[in-house]
Amino acid sequence: MTKKNATTLASEITAISQMAAMLNEGLLLTNSDGVVLSANHEAVQLFGGDIVSKSIFGVIEGESFESVFHKAIKKPGEVDVPFRPKDEEIQREFILRIKRLGDGPIALLFLDLTRQKNLETVRRDFVANVSHELRSPLTSLAGFIETMLDGDVPDEAMRKRFLAIMDEEAKRMSRLIDDLLSLSRVEVDEHIVPDNHVKLIDVIVTVRDSLIGRASQRGMTITFSDQRTNQTSIPVMLGSFDEMTEVFVNIVENAIKYGYENTQIEISIVEVSSNRLRIDVTNHGEGIEQRHLPRLTERFYRVDKARSRQIGGTGLGLAIVKHIVNRHRGTLTVTSTLNDTTKFSVSMPLIHS
Repeated sequence: MTKKNATTLASEITAISQMAAMLNEGLLLTNSDGVVLSANHEAVQLFGGDIVSKSIFGVIEGESFESVFHKAIKKPGEVDVPFRPKDEEIQREFILRIKRLGDGPIALLFLDLTRQKNLETVRRDFVANVSHELRSPLTSLAGFIETMLDGDVPDEAMRKRFLAIMDEEAKRMSRLIDDLLSLSRVEVDEHIVPDNHVKLIDVIVTVRDSLIGRASQRGMTITFSDQRTNQTSIPVMLGSFDEMTEVFVNIVENAIKYGYENTQIEISIVEVSSNRLRIDVTNHGEGIEQRHLPRLTERFYRVDKARSRQIGGTGLGLAIVKHIVNRHRGTLTVTSTLNDTTKFSVSMPLIHS
């Protein structure tokens, strides 16, 4: 290679590297022998900081890849091959796109398909779960209706019992559909931050007052404590009053459902910083095993499926909570000790207090 050609190649690599820095995908530049000339930040994250000057064939092993590489650089277009990095805890999938840039270096672009594959899996599982959740009550309803139409109900007491079960199954489907619509709505709007002024204490008081009656049916009480240094100030956030109410209704209802009878549910407001508050909801009950905590906000995930259905849960409540909290740029954490307490903590940003 002449000095002029080497200088031109170096200039091309520099220019391409500057553009590659703006990419969200990994990009390597190699020469015709497969020696790496340049790597952007994403490629360094994928292969390590010492990738430059190494042979790409030592990184992506296999005779088939070396053959594909040499064939690709002789073609005018681009060649796509599947690629999976080795020795990763979380398996990722890529399409490796190989293309010679004119008479210059060879570009290897790593297009990450992991998120797309995960979304497809989530979508497929979601459809399967919805189908299952609706099929169960529908099958039950169809069975009772068929029995009643056939005149196989011996007495009025049995008829009333059948009707009561049918009513509960219909309500279960209604709750599921309501939660599906609510989840769909908050997912669509998750990227949009609401711009109404919401007084957090008003939300908490509204939720507490609306659920006191339900808690009392299990002999439970709901207490509220303001643990801020300056309790005369009014904490205000940007948000939706109705959505924030939905968040704490879901959390407090869970505290009622899964807490021990004749215990106390404690709601407290804690000052995290001058522009951030945390609302803790603590109940006393069986608790949740640590292995379940990371998955609590997944759609249709239930720690105890039979018990959840028995007490009217759809498996979507905490998924709705997570998306609403995300929309308000807050955080949700759950801590639990078996046979003691479970605490849901929602931290929210304030505009003033």
